[in-house]
Amino acid sequence: MTESPPPLTMLLSRHTRRREFIALVGSVAAWPKIVRAQQAAGKVRRIGYLAGGSSTFANPEAFRQGLRELGWVEGQNIVIDYRFAEGRFDLLPDLAAELARLNVDVIVATTSPAAVAAENVTKTIPIVIANVGDPVGLGLIASLGRPAGNVTGLSYSVGMETFGKGLELLKETVPKARRVAVLSNPANPAHALGIRNLKVAAQSLGVQLQLLEARGSSEFDGAFAAMAKERVEALLVMPDPVSTLYRTQLADLEAKNRLPSMHGIREEVEAGALMSYGASVSDVSRRAATFVDKILKGAKPRDLPVEQPTKFELIINLKTAKALGLTVPPTLLARADEVIE
Repeated sequence: MTESPPPLTMLLSRHTRRREFIALVGSVAAWPKIVRAQQAAGKVRRIGYLAGGSSTFANPEAFRQGLRELGWVEGQNIVIDYRFAEGRFDLLPDLAAELARLNVDVIVATTSPAAVAAENVTKTIPIVIANVGDPVGLGLIASLGRPAGNVTGLSYSVGMETFGKGLELLKETVPKARRVAVLSNPANPAHALGIRNLKVAAQSLGVQLQLLEARGSSEFDGAFAAMAKERVEALLVMPDPVSTLYRTQLADLEAKNRLPSMHGIREEVEAGALMSYGASVSDVSRRAATFVDKILKGAKPRDLPVEQPTKFELIINLKTAKALGLTVPPTLLARADEVIE
C-alpha cells in the first residue's frame, strides 16, 4: 500500500525547523568571533606620541610599522594621540600635560627635550624614550640596566662618544682643519652633555672648538657670521629637531660659507650638508615599539633595561664635496653606508 505524502503544513513546519536549526548552528559557530571582537573592542589601548620636532624628524611611520609587526594596528586595537612641537621646545610641557590628561597607557617621547618634558609631567604613566642623547646624564633613569622609575626605551648614542666619533670623521675628511665650529641648541638639554665629550675628543685630535648657539632659524645668520669672523675651517652641527626642520637653510649657509660639515641626521645630508654620522632614527623609532608592546602586555618600565643603538649610519654627499673642492678619502667612502652623488 502506497504511503500518502505528508500534508503541506507539515513540510513547511519541517523546513522552518531545519532553517532555524541551521541558523542556530551558524550563530554558535560565530560566537568565538563575536566574543573576540567584543574583547578587542573593550581593550583598545591609548598611546601618546610626543615629539620635539615635526612628523618628518620624529618618524612616526617607522614606529607604527614596528607596532604593526607586533599586532598593534592604529584604529583597531590602539589609538595614538600625536603632539609635535615643531622645534618650539617651550610648547613641550603643555603638550606633555595634554597627553597625561588623556590618561594614555604609555607616552612615547622622541628627542631629549620631549623626554624631559614628559618625565617632568608624570611619574606614573610609563614613558618610552627614543633618540635621547644621555638618559642617565639627563636624570631620566638611574642606569641603563636598571631604569628604576617610569622611563625606559632607547638612547640616541652609545655613550656620548658618538659625538666625538663625528668630530673624528670630520677631521679625517678635512685633515688640515684646526678650528672647528660647533653649532648647538641651548634649549636642548642633551647638547651640553655632548659638548663635554666633544671637548675631550678635540684635545686628542688637536682641534680648537668654537662653540656657537642657535635656538631657531632666526639665529643661524648670526652664528655663521661669527664663524666667518673666527675663520673656522669646518662645522659640526649637533643633532636637533631645529636643525632638521631648517636643514635646507643650514645647507645653503654652509655652501655660501664653503664650510665642510658633520651632522647627526641623514636628512640634513640629503638637503645638501656634507656628511652625517649617528644612529638610524628610523631604526630606533621602530624598535621603540617593542617597549610599548611589552608595557601594554603588563611589563613595568623599571624592569626593562634601556637599550643603545645597534645601527649607525655614515652618509656622505659627494655632490657637496665636489662643490667645496674637497676630496673625500677613499677609505672613508668605503665605510659609508650611503654616498649621495
